Amino acid sequence: DVQLQASGGGLVQAGGSLRLSCAASGFPFDNFAVGWFRQAPGKEREGVSCISSADLSTYYADSMKGRGSISSDNAKNTVYLQMNRLKPEDTAVYYCAADIELRCSEFELGSKMEQYEWDFWGQGTLVTVSS
Repeated sequence: DVQLQASGGGLVQAGGSLRLSCAASGFPFDNFAVGWFRQAPGKEREGVSCISSADLSTYYADSMKGRGSISSDNAKNTVYLQMNRLKPEDTAVYYCAADIELRCSEFELGSKMEQYEWDFWGQGTLVTVSS
């Protein structure tokens, strides 16, 4: 079975940092894409960042550009999202999703992470940023 386990959320003050982890099992980690999404109360789910192994590309939404860094550790089957200079508006439940063979570079061409049909989803981890 495919499983995605997101973790690393918590309460942090504005300006602080958090590193989220998405541990994956049950699919070929050497040919994958993993995306991070978030959903704040009353708002629609938003794609935040993506990394794909097929073309070694990464993607960041405007809301995370310059503050986030996505990386993968294939030995641990884990993708990380380091988020710095956090703001109260970053408060949301963060989810990771995975897709076989997706290339994140396509999101630089205008398509939306939220509109793509991802193969697998994990549960969320709550990030709360206090002002």
